[in-house]
Amino acid sequence: MNRRMLSKEDEEAAGDEIEVRREDQDKINRFSRLHQRELALEEELKNKNKEKEELDDLETELELVEDEDELVQYKIGDSFFHIPLEQAKEMLGIAAAKLIKEIEALDDKLETIRKEMTGLKVELYARFGKTINLET
Repeated sequence: MNRRMLSKEDEEAAGDEIEVRREDQDKINRFSRLHQRELALEEELKNKNKEKEELDDLETELELVEDEDELVQYKIGDSFFHIPLEQAKEMLGIAAAKLIKEIEALDDKLETIRKEMTGLKVELYARFGKTINLET
């Protein structure tokens, strides 16, 4: 992590320390919690996108199966079941649609969190100027 130190000029320009009020500390704490939540959601979104990519690859593989009556292995939970190809394609489509909805929900949550973080940044930088570092 890259930490930024204030230069001598910035320290002198800051002059006397600004008093940190209770509401300021609450905003700083809220920003920190939002940042941690953002990181967790980004990781979850990355995993969901990888899972979606794998489902797309699997869908392509199922298209290459020549015998329509062939049974294919399909994983449900921790077990594999032999099911007809058409049923596997249908189940795969349902899983992909569900995953897309989950990805969209995560994107919405991230957008909401980032908007709130931006608002807090504006308020805190207006109050503390260069004496606070909220860059993530």
